[in-house]
Amino acid sequence: MLNMSTTDTPARSRAPWWFNLAGQLLEPWVRIRREPAEPAALLQAGVPVCYVIERDGFSDGLILERACREAGLPSPMQPLSGTRRKRSVFALARRDGWLFGRNRQRSPNEPLGQLVRSLEGDPERDIQIVPVSIYVGRAPTRESGWFSVLFSENWIVVGRFRRMLALLLNGRDTVVHFSTPVSLRTVVNEAGEIRPERLTRKIARVLRTHFRRIRAAVIGPDLSHRRTVVDAVLNAEPVRTAIAAVAAKENISHAKAWRRAHDMVMEIAADYSHPVVRSVSFLLSNFWNKLYDGIAMHHFEKARAAAPGHEVVYVPCHRSHADYLLLSYQLHMSGVVVPHIAAGVNLNLPGIGPILRRGGAFFLRRSFKGNALYSVVFNEYLAQLIDRGVPIEYFIEGGRSRTGRLLAPRAGMLVMTVRAFLRAPRRPVLFQPVYIGYEKLMEGKSYIGELSGKPKEKESLLGLLRGLKVLRQRYGHVALNFGEPIELNPLLDAASPDWRAATADPDAKPEWLGRVVDDLAERIQVNINRAADVNPINLLALALLATPKHAMAENDLLSQLELMKALLEEQPFSDRITLTSMEPAGIIAYGEQMGWIRRVRHPLGDVLVTEDEQAVLLSYFRNNVLHLTATAAWVACCFLNNRRMSRASVLRLGRIIYPFIQGELFLPWDKDGFCEQLQATIDFFVRRGLLEATGDGRVLERGPGQDDAAYQLRIIARSLIQAFERYYITIAALVKNGPHTLTSAELENACTLTAQRLSLLNELSAPEFFDKALFRGFIQKLRESRIVWTDDAGKLDYDNALEDMVRDARVILAREVRHSILKITPGGDGDKDGGGKPIPPDASSEALHERHVAAEQHAHAPVEATPVESEPAAEEETPGGLAGKP
Repeated sequence: MLNMSTTDTPARSRAPWWFNLAGQLLEPWVRIRREPAEPAALLQAGVPVCYVIERDGFSDGLILERACREAGLPSPMQPLSGTRRKRSVFALARRDGWLFGRNRQRSPNEPLGQLVRSLEGDPERDIQIVPVSIYVGRAPTRESGWFSVLFSENWIVVGRFRRMLALLLNGRDTVVHFSTPVSLRTVVNEAGEIRPERLTRKIARVLRTHFRRIRAAVIGPDLSHRRTVVDAVLNAEPVRTAIAAVAAKENISHAKAWRRAHDMVMEIAADYSHPVVRSVSFLLSNFWNKLYDGIAMHHFEKARAAAPGHEVVYVPCHRSHADYLLLSYQLHMSGVVVPHIAAGVNLNLPGIGPILRRGGAFFLRRSFKGNALYSVVFNEYLAQLIDRGVPIEYFIEGGRSRTGRLLAPRAGMLVMTVRAFLRAPRRPVLFQPVYIGYEKLMEGKSYIGELSGKPKEKESLLGLLRGLKVLRQRYGHVALNFGEPIELNPLLDAASPDWRAATADPDAKPEWLGRVVDDLAERIQVNINRAADVNPINLLALALLATPKHAMAENDLLSQLELMKALLEEQPFSDRITLTSMEPAGIIAYGEQMGWIRRVRHPLGDVLVTEDEQAVLLSYFRNNVLHLTATAAWVACCFLNNRRMSRASVLRLGRIIYPFIQGELFLPWDKDGFCEQLQATIDFFVRRGLLEATGDGRVLERGPGQDDAAYQLRIIARSLIQAFERYYITIAALVKNGPHTLTSAELENACTLTAQRLSLLNELSAPEFFDKALFRGFIQKLRESRIVWTDDAGKLDYDNALEDMVRDARVILAREVRHSILKITPGGDGDKDGGGKPIPPDASSEALHERHVAAEQHAHAPVEATPVESEPAAEEETPGGLAGKP
């Protein structure tokens, strides 16, 4: 047995002199990085150690001996205590010797058999088996040179000459991965009566699987050749059946139908190439250095720890074309295999498409409708990737967000992923959400144009060349935050305990599948938002865009930034949120440096302002983090038009409005959880002096409209007020037209037109205010809540709850705002009141407004639990949002 010093200090090597000499000659060419950095902590003191490596090789022995020496581990070249072995290391895979194949007759399992037999007769004896993986040139650096890429680590068993070249070219990028030791005594005891020969084979199989898993995690799965994947797809039973169906339906030969399917899978399939990935990483290093001041990753180690043993599906938010490259590049540089990325076929451009394909991109058409063969082929290709353990990346939003908010998820890829797993549930699936945060976007101006009605510019090679001018600008910092991963198996267990029975039929569509996919999509979006990064530009946007002229006195801006940082620090949204460490003065200076804001000198104090076009672009970065201030904004909104309000009323109204805010901002709480957040936010405002609590905390009061506390509350409120204005536009349009009048599409169009006109009249710098998708989402939530439903003719009907929402809107929205909305909202076939009755032709929108006010007063459902003191008109400024003049 080894004494304590065996695991605390390196034992002196007993290798022959020529081995030591070779190690000294190799030392200048090799630089070793150990994983973990201190592997000695893994070992149990006083137990003999035997290392096992994946492949037999002289250079691997030299590298292992040096790594153990540097880490203070027992030498692999010393005899193994308690056995007849002259070395404390063996390889799972042997190669023939230099002369006459002298090792040909020796079984690779023979060393394991010796170890197992050495424990017989002594139940107290044990041996620690430590699997060690050695990779030379896994990720060559930019300075390594292009030629070294060809000799980087891969799945091919290379010869001695190629290994020597790899050491000379890439030896300084050598990784030695020490795995957790395995107690051979524990394995033998658990095996029971299994014969030693059988036990030896079992241990060897487990070790080989372990090495394959580690190699796949480090350099990617063994994809062999693109042709093997293509052949597997074409030979799959669902594809063969679909080919036969096409041949019969279109009366064409089987060969012609097969060629069509072959062309489809060739159009789809990636052609992953390790050398290309490493080569592109060199180019991207220069590219990122020209574009960005830094790329930060947060919570990556948590993601890395959760990944082993799973089929990992990366599901980032989609904000820019740079998303594809940034995530893949950072994963590669962090020692994780680059995932295969689902890309739109529009990116398969001449010259660019082949490079993307060799970098792991597989292409899909925007729609599968009307092409059953393509749908079957693509589903089978995705199933092959999942079955082979290939990590995948796709964007469930379907396209890039033009507003900065997360888009409603499109479940197509999720459905295909879940069904592929159900067909062959060998490896559990793990969805890894990723938040990507920018400080400036390359596509910013084009997004604003598209939201304003300009057609989306199609991707083309010429457009790409024109886009190279972006290299002239700097885009600040980028953050990649890894959210909490989501395992698929628990969702399936919750939906149907016997879900594994559905795997018997690959064509089965269980009735619970839709619920699982919807729940999964919602959780992904929520977990992306729970991993947001708050950068200086986000904070500046939250403050400045809440003012009518997008300008603030420097002292006011400093105070507002300090308040926002304190709110996010004291009321953290989640444990994965990251917040800039800059102080308010540094944030302002950084905003000036980035060109987002401009300083206007003045004797009474400088003013910070953002110009009109910059203000529109800044709305994108405000929307990135809007969900983080949702609870604070709601509380503040309650005091836009009221001096005093009961705490109970703030909570009651919050419960009513929460489902709609939750659906728009992907918030993580249920109604009770949201109320808890509201309570904590109210307490924060009271501590900061923005609100005063009286009556044992039951009544809340803010200061008069001119004081600083009221001003800060208004700034916070206006980050969310436009959402309530959109809600009111929808309700007003529906009530004004009456029941059984509009379809969902017609209502959506009427709301969009109303919002566009209000935006023009009030000079709003928020293009997302009239985004159709947001109106569509609100209408859908009304239908899910059964406040609105569709009649037999496809028209919308509603119940009294809608009128209650109209009444409650007076607490949040000023009378002037409601009047503007009612005046502009189109009335369909003539204006109608809330009951669907036509309004006389001479009735103005003012009369309609008064009718609503009268209905509110008549309803006798007081908004407040205690009397409300409204702000005097002379003191209160017109709320922001639509009126836009605080």
